[in-house]
Amino acid sequence: MRVLLIGPPASGKGTQGRRIAAHFDVPYLSSGELLRSQVAAGTPLGHRVADDLAAGDLVPDEVMLEALREPLHEAMSSGGYVLDGFPRNVAQARELETFAAKIGGAPEIAVWFDVEDAELLKRTRSRALAEGRVDDVDKVARHRIDVYAAATAPLVDHYRAQGLLIRVDAAKPVDAVTGAVLAALEPFAKLA
Repeated sequence: MRVLLIGPPASGKGTQGRRIAAHFDVPYLSSGELLRSQVAAGTPLGHRVADDLAAGDLVPDEVMLEALREPLHEAMSSGGYVLDGFPRNVAQARELETFAAKIGGAPEIAVWFDVEDAELLKRTRSRALAEGRVDDVDKVARHRIDVYAAATAPLVDHYRAQGLLIRVDAAKPVDAVTGAVLAALEPFAKLA
């Protein structure tokens, strides 16, 4: 099972990604968590991306690919992946497809978590208070949503054109979203 999660910040990709990975027994890879851990550890890669993350900007493509190369390779040896937060634009999607095809791990399905902006801002405020995430304060959250609309939303059409897209109404309660996602993915698991 090789699944990509697409959606704006606070659309539930992290929560659902962990549930999908556990259900299908494949690794969950979060580009955001990976980058935030690099920043917290003070690694060279973390220093390169800290300002981008704090501002809510996208990390440069080549840096993101560098950060994900090894985790994706390891995930493929475990039977697949649920990848959250990457690709963030069509150029990254093409790079991912090229790299993943070389290791036998091209994405099989892209799940699009569709949520209105007002709900996203409400969620980011709540997450900023609960988790202390600096990328979820109002100004940065609004910027992240705008960046998503400009750079990442075109991925919906990219994966729809390839016949890989599943749309999920992610404004519903968490368990309802999980049920919808797992039901949509189950036929793909049976093909593997």
